[in-house]
Amino acid sequence: MDSQIRSIHQQLVNKDITCTALVQEKLDLLAKNSHNTVNSLLIDTALKAAKKVDDKIANGEEIGLLEGIPFGIKDVYMVQGTVTTASSKLLKDYKSAYTATAIQKLLDAGAIPLVKENCDSFGHGSSSENTIFGAVKNAKNPELVGGGSSGGSAVNVALDYTVFSIGGDTGGSVRQPAGYNHVYGLKPTYGRISRYGLMAYASSTDCVGPIAKSVEDIRIVLNVMSGKDTKDQTTYASAEISEDSLASSDSIKTVGYFKNFIENDAIAPKVKADFLAAIEKIKAKGIEVKALDFFESNTLVSTYYTLAMAETASNLSRLDGTNYGNRIEAENLKETYAVTRSENFSEETKRRIVGGNQVLSQGFSDEIYLKGLALRDAISNNFEEDFKAVDVIISPVTPNTPPKIGDSLKDPLAMYLSDAYTVGFSLGQLPTLTVPQGTETGLQITAAKNNDELVLKFANFLKDTI
Repeated sequence: MDSQIRSIHQQLVNKDITCTALVQEKLDLLAKNSHNTVNSLLIDTALKAAKKVDDKIANGEEIGLLEGIPFGIKDVYMVQGTVTTASSKLLKDYKSAYTATAIQKLLDAGAIPLVKENCDSFGHGSSSENTIFGAVKNAKNPELVGGGSSGGSAVNVALDYTVFSIGGDTGGSVRQPAGYNHVYGLKPTYGRISRYGLMAYASSTDCVGPIAKSVEDIRIVLNVMSGKDTKDQTTYASAEISEDSLASSDSIKTVGYFKNFIENDAIAPKVKADFLAAIEKIKAKGIEVKALDFFESNTLVSTYYTLAMAETASNLSRLDGTNYGNRIEAENLKETYAVTRSENFSEETKRRIVGGNQVLSQGFSDEIYLKGLALRDAISNNFEEDFKAVDVIISPVTPNTPPKIGDSLKDPLAMYLSDAYTVGFSLGQLPTLTVPQGTETGLQITAAKNNDELVLKFANFLKDTI
């Protein structure tokens, strides 16, 4: 099975390359920052870690599969001693006091972090333009957006600046940029990987997600990061997914897709035609394909943003310059809070905080927020029924191809609607993987909760089918 991680591991073991040379090569590529993917480089720690790997190999000691593998981290994860900015003015000088659980597991396995990666500020965006570090440029066409909010992470993987990267997915923030840059991006089942140390956007849908160039590398990284964490009560113990288990897709008999995603004026004709062609290729392999009914895209987007804005307004209330961030003094404490937040939050972040406070306010919470919660339950129930009829669901990742840099900033509503095909699966807390096949921005594969293995299994099958 294709795997950059296994290939590099073997080269290290065979002494065809040194870890120091590998890490230095990647750091040199990242230092050019031609696509605005870099918030900060972890040069000293990366080179020290690489030397330790080289010393182990020179002494004849065994190294683990991830040991010496260079990777990137979206700049919303705590890594002790590093600046963690969330691509925001407010936290531009904030140093992490501890390390996120998911990242610590990768460090314990010997993987070497090279870079804190550019993203939409606090994860607020679908283009990685809402950032103090400049808009992330698409790996295939630098005039287009890199996608968001994990744009820097996806572009670095696509350009081979990192072997894999760790993004964060709330409503599609791993899957959409993965699709825009033709790589794999996974949003696992909610709770499979600890969120401890990930800056909270919308706590009920936030997920830690790997981005890589192969199904096998996604599997390897997912296994390392998964597991119950006493610091995150939403986590659960999960079985390891073996390489052999992905070799056969015989257990997948039926595939579903949502009719209203395809029979929709919002979808680009080419995306629609390519998706339907992919369906025919799947049918040709003897798999039954069923058209399913689902909620309208506008309902999904409005439900997601109602809840996500409410949660981010609550989560970001702690950022007032008192305990964290770039404090701006004013005449009194109340004014200090107001000026600090007004001057340091991006326009998109302020838009989401205002929207969140609105739906949570007296007189609106019953009418809007509680209705959003009820719709989320209805969406989850719909998924439960769907997965009684089909094994997996496939869908386009986005209704359209990546926009030009600057276009999304002019039209925030269009940016929200670009998430139409990703947010439903987030509300359902389902495992969903973007694969770089089928349409210009890839396909999504989704399975029932805790069936992450089935998603990877079908992705492996699609490699030779589409």
